[in-house]
Amino acid sequence: MEQDLELHARISAIRQRLNDAAMERWGRAPQIIAVSKTVPAQRVNPVLAEGIARLGENRVQEILEKRPGLDSSFQIDLIGRLQNNKVKYIIDQVAMIQSLDRESLAQEIDRRAQQHGIVMPVLLQVNIGNEPQKGGVAVDDLFAFARYAARLPGLRVKGLMAVMPDLRDEQVLRPYFVRMRRLFDALAQEAIDGVSMEELSMGMSGDYELAAQEGATVVRIGSAIFGAREPVRCAE
Repeated sequence: MEQDLELHARISAIRQRLNDAAMERWGRAPQIIAVSKTVPAQRVNPVLAEGIARLGENRVQEILEKRPGLDSSFQIDLIGRLQNNKVKYIIDQVAMIQSLDRESLAQEIDRRAQQHGIVMPVLLQVNIGNEPQKGGVAVDDLFAFARYAARLPGLRVKGLMAVMPDLRDEQVLRPYFVRMRRLFDALAQEAIDGVSMEELSMGMSGDYELAAQEGATVVRIGSAIFGAREPVRCAE
């Protein structure tokens, strides 16, 4: 009971901060994805009672191991870097792949989705900081990649995702969020068949308020919800 009260307090505080950051400018607060990587299923399930039905997981193996213990109402989004040869294991286990960043992966998602008779919603991951250690399509290649992905019948482009540079100075970090929102709006203006710009997934436990201020529609929050130290930044 004490743990449930603490969880409720943390999530309520996050929601209030998101509302304060976003409502005046955007008219709505971003949706929360609870990043549940490394968190056991029994600690994850209570967030459903707090109105959070989307989970973000980084690793295919962890999804497969954890899925049986999770409430079946959860939508699981794959938010980590995805190897082509792992697509077959999760194509029918996740509701969205947020980390699409290359043609070969798009082809494999398309092939496996068609085999299962589904259309997989995807977000295009943008390497907004041009960081070689991170996944994501280069900004200059984004529009061409969106057009390529849109032609594949087994997937549906729903928007963009980004993992921001690990910067502590808000004034240095903010322009990356601003640029992502501008890319999102510009791609929406292109009105590409097969692309429906519905989600801009950006912002994590340490910068979700900044993301909300600059137009995120989805934030991916782990440690601020579960109260545990998270590993090195991946795609939360």
